[in-house]
Amino acid sequence: MPAISGEWEAALKNEFRQPYYRELYRTVRNEYMTRTIYPPAAELFNAFHLTPLEKVKVVILGQDPYHEEGQAHGLCFSVKPGIEIPPSLVNIYQELQDDLGCYIPNNGCLQKWADQGVLLLNSVLTVRAHAAFSHANIGWQTFTDHVLQIVDRLDSPVVYMLWGKPAREKKALLGNPKHLILEAPHPSPLSAYRGFFGCRHFSRANDYLQKNGLEPVDWQIENI
Repeated sequence: MPAISGEWEAALKNEFRQPYYRELYRTVRNEYMTRTIYPPAAELFNAFHLTPLEKVKVVILGQDPYHEEGQAHGLCFSVKPGIEIPPSLVNIYQELQDDLGCYIPNNGCLQKWADQGVLLLNSVLTVRAHAAFSHANIGWQTFTDHVLQIVDRLDSPVVYMLWGKPAREKKALLGNPKHLILEAPHPSPLSAYRGFFGCRHFSRANDYLQKNGLEPVDWQIENI
């Protein structure tokens, strides 16, 4: 597994020494050696590499990576250029269009958001090919819960977008009064019409950031 660097490394160094993480590391390394695992190992920690801790201003929390070839690249809800846009991301783009007037792009790569301080974090960071939630119980959620607690300690304003029941349950980890927690149903086609559409999380996040003296996020993903 690739190393995490910078402020993330300093903040997580004690976590890396925990018995559960050592076992998680062994399990994931063995899985990569013996099975097809997504995302590719080199992209496993992309959310941390692309969004340094000191720059985090929005957190979007997913569940586990896409499990088909070429999709996952370490950012929740995002797929590599040239890959068909998944249904949940189609609905995210629809809400962006309705909320902020963004046009719907021809690709699903959300790296532009990560580069602006949007931490695109899955609760579980790896998955076996063609087997959703196959790594749900190997220790990743303990690790990413700790990541959320680290972000919660930031003194600067942060907006959390918690979509769907598993993400909303993470609210219990968050208590910083300087931060804003936004909740909605998951953007999946099974639940988006129950309140994700019309939640206006993107404009609400930008309003909060601007009110607190931070640059808003440019949510428009451009065509390739």
